[in-house]
Amino acid sequence: MRQLSLQSGHSISTIRRMIGYWLLRPPCNTRNLSAHRYLIFDGTILERRRGIFAMMDSESCSVLYAELDILESTSDLSGFCDSLVQRNLSPMSATVDGNPHLIKILRALWPKIIIQRCLVHIQRQGLSWCRINPKRTDAKHLRELFLQVMSINTKVERDRFLAQVNEWEKKYGQRIASSPETGWVFSDLKRARSMLLAALPDMFHYLSDPNIPKCTNALEGYFARLKQKYRQHRGLVKQHCDPYFTWYIYLCPR
Repeated sequence: MRQLSLQSGHSISTIRRMIGYWLLRPPCNTRNLSAHRYLIFDGTILERRRGIFAMMDSESCSVLYAELDILESTSDLSGFCDSLVQRNLSPMSATVDGNPHLIKILRALWPKIIIQRCLVHIQRQGLSWCRINPKRTDAKHLRELFLQVMSINTKVERDRFLAQVNEWEKKYGQRIASSPETGWVFSDLKRARSMLLAALPDMFHYLSDPNIPKCTNALEGYFARLKQKYRQHRGLVKQHCDPYFTWYIYLCPR
């Protein structure tokens, strides 16, 4: 606060009054979103599974719309997406982290939308479920497949990857699916298999349209910067937190 006083020439008490005035008057986002086509959706947790959910324009890497104190559930995400409809959003594609509630809502509201699954999330979760040094042969080969996910940049590489997945599935998949084994490690292997097979249809749209981002990294990076700035204001009282985030997103959309 003292530094702000020195830079602005105002007294500390005046600066406190100015900050308090604007915290009581957060901006309202009423912008028309009809011009934006390629989007990224993601959220970040702030407290007790609730946090900020936002939509970013992938071409400008600017946050277009965000809501606070949101839980990534069907009801909260439905409200979020309904607000986008009211702002005339008509998206071409949406890159998402794989949240099934969000994907279902997006497809219901915009049946022609292209859903691109975030490859970073797929790779990260798949490698976690397969473990760093798996002992099982099927898990070792599946881990090798997950390691390739982020390096697929051409349709030839995609086709080679899909062929390898099909080969793995024929050799190990059905045996894994029908096995009565219930151990922790085996259960995670089954989850990794199921996730990959479910994601395959929506993993490679970016190869047909370079405007479609293949991951949500741009929005995750934005959240990281937002939280870093927020940690510098740990003295904020609870009722000022939401206005703070609203002003931050309004003034710093990138």
